[in-house]
Amino acid sequence: MSIAVAVAKAGTTVLAADSQENFGDRRLLRANHRAVKITTLGAAYLATTGWGVYENILEDYLGRVSPPKLVSRRAVFSFFVRFWKELGKSYPLVNEQPHQDDPTPFADLDSSFLVVSAGGIFFVSSNMSVTQFGQYYAVGSGASYALGALHALYEQDLDAEVIARRACDAAIAFDIYCGGDLDVCRVPQRVGRRSRARR
Repeated sequence: MSIAVAVAKAGTTVLAADSQENFGDRRLLRANHRAVKITTLGAAYLATTGWGVYENILEDYLGRVSPPKLVSRRAVFSFFVRFWKELGKSYPLVNEQPHQDDPTPFADLDSSFLVVSAGGIFFVSSNMSVTQFGQYYAVGSGASYALGALHALYEQDLDAEVIARRACDAAIAFDIYCGGDLDVCRVPQRVGRRSRARR
């Protein structure tokens, strides 16, 4: 459980994530452990939420492949398709059995991700569908609180980092599975970038 927030404003995209990790209903003390939920992928950043083992898998997988160029929705989708294939091939600990109460014909990562690059903000859902956002988005157990804060703050005279931090703070204040210090990464937006909304 986590909170990860991405905000694009005034030529900069910011990704922020909390550092608390939980083992079931137990959370770890800040002085004893600090989770890092943002991974560098070349010139992009990826925030993971959900199962902590994805941090281990991604660290191992990315150590063996060339950094991907995640500057478009298609590029992000292609990366996750390759990643999914590798999960089944090299990580037998991954359970491919669908949920009994919600069978799906598609992959089920059981986690969601936020990608930030010069191309913008990309949300990767648990079934690997990729959605691009032009202003902001949030994932994790505290996402509902963060999205409310993002909606209220975005049009104010605040930069992207301040908005992202305050949205994370809202999630940490109200969701017991979010907490700790924040990690923040900044990426300049590509000149002339246009958000492609699904039609």
